[in-house]
Amino acid sequence: MLKVLLMIFYSLNVVLLFLYGIHTYLMVFWYKKNNAKCDLVRKKMGRRPVVTIQLPVFNEMYVVERLIDRVIAIDYPKKLKEIQVLDDSTDETLDITRRAVAKYRRQGYDIKLIHRVDRTGHKGGALREALPSSRGEFVAIFDADFIPPTNFLRDTLPCFEGNPRLGMVQTRWGHVNAEYSALTKAQALGVDGHFIIDQVARAGRSLYMNFNGTAGVWRKACILDAGNWQDDTLTEDFDLSYRAELKGWKFHYIKDVVSPSELPVQISAYKSQQFRWAKGSIQTALKLTKRILGSKEPFLTKFEAVIHLTNYSVHPLLLLNILLTLPVLMTDSFFLHNAPVLLVSTVMGIATFGPVLFYSYSQYVLYENWRKRMGWVPLMVVVGTGIAVNNTKAFLEAVFRKKSEFIRTPKLGIRGKSGSVRNKNYRISNGNLVIMFFELFFLVYCAVCLAVAIDGLRWFAIPFMAIYCLAFGYVFWLDLAEMFSFKKPGLQPAVK
Repeated sequence: MLKVLLMIFYSLNVVLLFLYGIHTYLMVFWYKKNNAKCDLVRKKMGRRPVVTIQLPVFNEMYVVERLIDRVIAIDYPKKLKEIQVLDDSTDETLDITRRAVAKYRRQGYDIKLIHRVDRTGHKGGALREALPSSRGEFVAIFDADFIPPTNFLRDTLPCFEGNPRLGMVQTRWGHVNAEYSALTKAQALGVDGHFIIDQVARAGRSLYMNFNGTAGVWRKACILDAGNWQDDTLTEDFDLSYRAELKGWKFHYIKDVVSPSELPVQISAYKSQQFRWAKGSIQTALKLTKRILGSKEPFLTKFEAVIHLTNYSVHPLLLLNILLTLPVLMTDSFFLHNAPVLLVSTVMGIATFGPVLFYSYSQYVLYENWRKRMGWVPLMVVVGTGIAVNNTKAFLEAVFRKKSEFIRTPKLGIRGKSGSVRNKNYRISNGNLVIMFFELFFLVYCAVCLAVAIDGLRWFAIPFMAIYCLAFGYVFWLDLAEMFSFKKPGLQPAVK
């Protein structure tokens, strides 16, 4: 009986992982079919509407002044450009913001500082509370570490002309520090994959796509019609996007308008960011899946939307697969017979290669030196696998409705290969010993699985377990290195 149950659970797990793996092939296929639809088409602007640019800020002393300078430099008539700096800071960032706002107000710019003492709703709350006082027909949003191009509004606003149901235009994120470390290289591949493959595939195929929280423009009427910004999930951008699309609003994506931004340089900051995205997307899935399935959208749109919302389910599925592998290896299981071994190996291989193709193809599309950047793909696989414990915790908290504090991703003003986190505030203290314990547990568990697989010549499990050992070992090592760095002078823990 136990063998039968093991076979059923393992089969279901492999099928679900295969489903998410196959989805990455679909995204590459849809990208190739539809990428021209997301090209930048420069048009001469007709009517020039009033635009509000909102800058949500919280303790961003290293980047806020640069952000304000770059937004001021956006090429658009001064009288038609309103800037709201939504600064909830509790440190000297607020003084920097006040000085910058005062300087540009003296120069005749319509720029306002909106400061809240009560940070209810965090970023979503700040955007919601500032919206009624905005005078723009359209609202552009930039996070603190972004560097918008001067042509941003001239390239995005023409998309809305003649399209009264177009609610939002999203543009691509770039990187100012992709080559800073192995960690940032891995992250850069992940971001590129989403912004050059995912977003193009969804927008070009007229599927549901999401606003990414920054570097996009909303029609204010769309925000209000969809129910405004809400803060019952950690991904207020994802939530509002799907609510708007369920109301019939359309979104557009432009892959050739790029705003560079800073990738987290600490493993704790990266894990915190991923935790927020993972938990928030699952919260949004729990909130909206029933409405999506009950909508009049085509089956393909519903299917892809649910896969999109639940994509972070891959991490708990991966951990479950690892936990089931040892009993499978140590039991005279159906899976260890010749035909099933071949089938499972093929299915897992196809599922695993899908993401590798997905991210590799994004580098081929984007960069002339794509061959060199292909060397970053193993880093992405290792880091993306190694944070499975962190993201599984986020998944479980979302499923069991556990509330957690919104922790911002610290921006340290690091560009290129240079820069240091020494003597910088806002570093997130990597004190979650529970996550580190389970990372160590899975490292040891995978090592045992690897030894059993080698001893029993179970070839289908050996490459996977070797990769998992490397992944959990690398992330655990980064955790330890960062934890001990806090004991050195000049390294300050983060301000939440």
